[in-house]
Amino acid sequence: MGVIGDAWTWLTTGTNWSGDGGAAQRLGEHLYVSGAALAVACAIALPIALWLGHIGKGGALAVNISNVGRAVPVFAVLALFMLTPLRNSGYWPTVIALVLFAVPPLLTNAYVGMREVDRSVVEAARGMGMSGAQLFVRVELPLAYPLIMTGLRSAAVQVVATASIAAMVGLGGLGRIITAGFNTYDTAQVFAGAVLVAALALLVEGALVALDRALSPLRRRRPA
Repeated sequence: MGVIGDAWTWLTTGTNWSGDGGAAQRLGEHLYVSGAALAVACAIALPIALWLGHIGKGGALAVNISNVGRAVPVFAVLALFMLTPLRNSGYWPTVIALVLFAVPPLLTNAYVGMREVDRSVVEAARGMGMSGAQLFVRVELPLAYPLIMTGLRSAAVQVVATASIAAMVGLGGLGRIITAGFNTYDTAQVFAGAVLVAALALLVEGALVALDRALSPLRRRRPA
């Protein structure tokens, strides 16, 4: 209980949260890196996956190519970027490395969701005279929505948990709390930093679950 108690003391001490390099600043940096990576990954993966799922061509190839990002360790990608001119571009090497990590679950789930839409429903919609765009917006996208959101939640949690690697190249984020604890042999601070990363990942997961329920096109209130 000693380490846990000391970590709780660290987390509840106001001076550890305020000022330059405090936990509040590190939290903001972590959210910035994670949010930027997730936004870029969504902008790349979702349009490609939804379009390929709609036309039913090229999806397997795109999924296999995107899965290369899962095979390469994120830190290895970041280390390679540190050997290029990108090393002077602030957080962008970290963002790009995290994008490679986030694209596979986004692309795979969105594509599979589109292809698993019941073909009889699609044909019935075509028989009603729907155009390709109407079919995509009114039928395929709503039915694929659950799997799309599953991919988004998976990618978001992975990105938040992995964004700590920014500290390994001297940048900010909650990982700096952990590395600072290692440097000073402060086990309580290391534990506190790990707790903050885990708690943030859980909060993001919870927020996306709530957003999923609020925006789901399949939720309909039954008349009283």
